[in-house]
Amino acid sequence: MLTPRVSLTLTLLQAREAAMAFFRPLLNQHGLTEQQWRVIRLLKQRGDTEMHELANQACILKPSMSGVLVRMEQTGYVERYRNARDARRVHVKLTAQGEACFAAMAGGMEANYQRILEQFGEEKLGTLIGLLEELKRIEPEGGAAPPAESAQDL
Repeated sequence: MLTPRVSLTLTLLQAREAAMAFFRPLLNQHGLTEQQWRVIRLLKQRGDTEMHELANQACILKPSMSGVLVRMEQTGYVERYRNARDARRVHVKLTAQGEACFAAMAGGMEANYQRILEQFGEEKLGTLIGLLEELKRIEPEGGAAPPAESAQDL
């Protein structure tokens, strides 16, 4: 049972930081922020994505997403374009340079996941992910909460 001394949100943040310790050195080596990597990873998985949907999926606040994308366009990793049917909607796609960045990092990221798996165990990691997925589906009073700036790990 949770007591006043145990905070669910603080424990989740501390666990996220422990997991991110495996990935940050590789991100730093490639000159990427966590947010930039999430964008690259999501675009690689999902393909071209509407900007607001990408912000939601990457757990980046919409105002912050604009700045992240500006920097990623400057480095040549992504390209933004307007929807032909609805010019109000901006879509984002991974460029060839973004694809190359993903390819250059994929092996190292997978090795880090394997290190976590070896230390934590497959069964426990599967259980943890299942429980976190279940927690994500719980709606707070008043509807869904906006995404946190850094709520999702890589």
